[in-house]
Amino acid sequence: MTLLDAMIEAARVAGEEVLRIRGAGYVVHDKLDASPVTAADQAAERIILEHLARAAPGIPVVAEEAAAAGQIPVVGGRFFLVDPLDGTKEFVAGRDEFTVNIALVEDGVPVLGVVGAPALGRMFAGDVLRRRAVEMRDGGVGGAAAGQAIAMRPAPAAGPIAVASRSHGSEQTEAWLSAAGISGRVSIGSSLKFCLLAAGEADVYPRFGPTMEWDTAAGHAVVLAAGGEVRETDGQPLRYGKPGFRNPSFIAGALRRV
Repeated sequence: MTLLDAMIEAARVAGEEVLRIRGAGYVVHDKLDASPVTAADQAAERIILEHLARAAPGIPVVAEEAAAAGQIPVVGGRFFLVDPLDGTKEFVAGRDEFTVNIALVEDGVPVLGVVGAPALGRMFAGDVLRRRAVEMRDGGVGGAAAGQAIAMRPAPAAGPIAVASRSHGSEQTEAWLSAAGISGRVSIGSSLKFCLLAAGEADVYPRFGPTMEWDTAAGHAVVLAAGGEVRETDGQPLRYGKPGFRNPSFIAGALRRV
């Protein structure tokens, strides 16, 4: 089993547990930053950490819930970033747009990424070094080889379609969209925004305001593998392993159009 396939399997099993907990019922708690957390977040993270420990012992893992508890390992040039339930607000609201995110970072670049959307039956994976991004509609069974290749699309003649956050809109985002000549918009939660770009279902994703590295790394890898880019607003590529693991504002889209 390749490392990417091990990541896909971890996301698949974690996603199944998230759906099981959603069906059984759960309690919502607030973390110190006032963001919500549930048993689904915690169970999914535990599953992913167990899988990664078997598949890649010795590679540090920075995971959202562990980080919130102050458990952050020392990382070097190679480490995992894990968001076990991205879009917890969507999950709590009963929407299906939440994801399970796992990424491998090497020298500041996310080189492998898996984004599972278990409630939608979609799984995305990207291998940046091989320049291959795939979507799996069977929940990830069979690994990356069972997926269908996806790629960024040329901008539509009528103008690009933007994806934007459902829960984190801002006046700056609205101003950017207006100035960019956007012909349409899809409002959606979680890292699915990156995946819609990679699958050719949208063209650009502007994000003004803070995010954490575990929010973006897996989707970033899928976009890179599909032929896109993610850049800070000053044009520099978004990189990982920053102090505090906090991202600046960024724009994701096709090469030379970001």
